[in-house]
Amino acid sequence: MTAHVLAGTRGTLFAHEWPHPRPRYVALLVHGYGEHAGRHAELAGVLNGHGAAVFAPDHMGHGRSAGERVVIEDFEDVVTDVHAVADLARAAHPGLPLVVIGHSMGGLIAARHAQRYGGTPAALVLSGPVIGDWELPRRLLAHHEIPDVPVHPAALSRDPAVGRAYAADPLVWHGPMKRPTLEAFVRTLGAVAEGGGVGRLPLLWLHGEDDRLVPLSGSRTGVERLAGSGSGSGRGGGVTERIYAGARHEVFHETNRTEVFEDLTSFLDGVLDATPGH
Repeated sequence: MTAHVLAGTRGTLFAHEWPHPRPRYVALLVHGYGEHAGRHAELAGVLNGHGAAVFAPDHMGHGRSAGERVVIEDFEDVVTDVHAVADLARAAHPGLPLVVIGHSMGGLIAARHAQRYGGTPAALVLSGPVIGDWELPRRLLAHHEIPDVPVHPAALSRDPAVGRAYAADPLVWHGPMKRPTLEAFVRTLGAVAEGGGVGRLPLLWLHGEDDRLVPLSGSRTGVERLAGSGSGSGRGGGVTERIYAGARHEVFHETNRTEVFEDLTSFLDGVLDATPGH
């Protein structure tokens, strides 16, 4: 893994790179709330093996990037930071297709990125995305003092090793959510809802059926609105949907992650086969 340090919108931005000597595409990983890009090293390794040069920022207030922990006052700034890393990746590998993969909060950021920079990605992958109707921010904001209800490790995966690693990770935030971030969530959920569809951009939606952090039904409304008209194979636009029975929030860390990785790489093969020159 190679590290990059960039000037972000609100301070130093740390970005991970998993290089590939002769990549056929670039993958940009957009991590979730309270965590950091390093937690997705296994996914990066799968993508590396599939032919991708992989890049992934730690968002402001997360991981090794600057900022008060888990404070995001405006997600538009995070989208701008993500695009700066996309520019870094494209400069290193000009002409290669760029795939954006967003998990949870990263799904919200990746969706907004696709709306703002529609011509940039060749495909969009959303895993357990915070998009559509997510009631948690409104519920917490109704309290005078934000309740200290951190993410329970068991909600992430049926694999207990995932929960243990999460609980012991010093770069993971284990405290309460913060009011500015909750308010920014509400605003950005609205912005994505009003921001229009992504046209013919191939979209893969992955979700655990037993996701209690970001319930499936709430995400569905957002994904369908973002995808616009109809569903499809992912090769000519539309949404390809994979819902995993019994799986929890982090499908890339689930007990059936081999199946999830195969679904992901199969989708990407279809996108790359349909991309001129690849």
